[in-house]
Amino acid sequence: MLKEVYGIALRPLLIRSCLSLLLLIVWSVPGCGGGPQKTPSPAGYPAGYPIGHVERGVASWYGPGFHGHKTANGEQYDMHRFTAAHRTLPLGSVLLVKSLSNGRTVTVRVNDRGPFAKNRILDLSLGAAQSLGMTGAGTNQIELRVTAYQGRPGAMGYLQVQVASFAEHANAQSLAGRLKAQYHDVRVARVELPAGIRYRVLVGRFTSEQQAEAVADRLGTQFSVEPLVLRDDT
Repeated sequence: MLKEVYGIALRPLLIRSCLSLLLLIVWSVPGCGGGPQKTPSPAGYPAGYPIGHVERGVASWYGPGFHGHKTANGEQYDMHRFTAAHRTLPLGSVLLVKSLSNGRTVTVRVNDRGPFAKNRILDLSLGAAQSLGMTGAGTNQIELRVTAYQGRPGAMGYLQVQVASFAEHANAQSLAGRLKAQYHDVRVARVELPAGIRYRVLVGRFTSEQQAEAVADRLGTQFSVEPLVLRDDT
């Protein structure tokens, strides 16, 4: 009789223990709990730039002088569309850009490379700049956040350091000759811009932005230049 009483008394406790264990297992399985889940990056998207990647800095804009010219992804630049140029983010990255001075936001798609100024992180199209109310000042402090990707998976090129850009080919070759004494991968690339032909002196092929930035810093100190890290999309 005593054994039967204890059995009846212990049965509810045993059931509650089993239920607690079952809930613990369910909540520990990814996707079953209520905690925040990370948004996976698209296939082929560089690990250094996941969805949700944030940068803060100065944005500028470019317009009439480039309107109708080819962008880095092969499109014709339309200054009225909401697009942007970034030096390293994969082409096709979709960004939410927020003005830190007035709180306005705009969504743009990266289809070009730039800006080619050391202290800027983004070049907006005229239309996007107007939406942020920054055309008068020309620049603005912004925050950009990667929200999506509309490019081709695995289409991103390597990173390289642009040491300098020259209007004269002889000047580019002269600097390249000096660089080759210390760096084995030195190239001079000819590019056609609205302002005319330029010759860019490039060093290295990197998969990590940290590696590329380290080389850029060293080059800046050695040669008194302002190198830029760019992604090669060719």
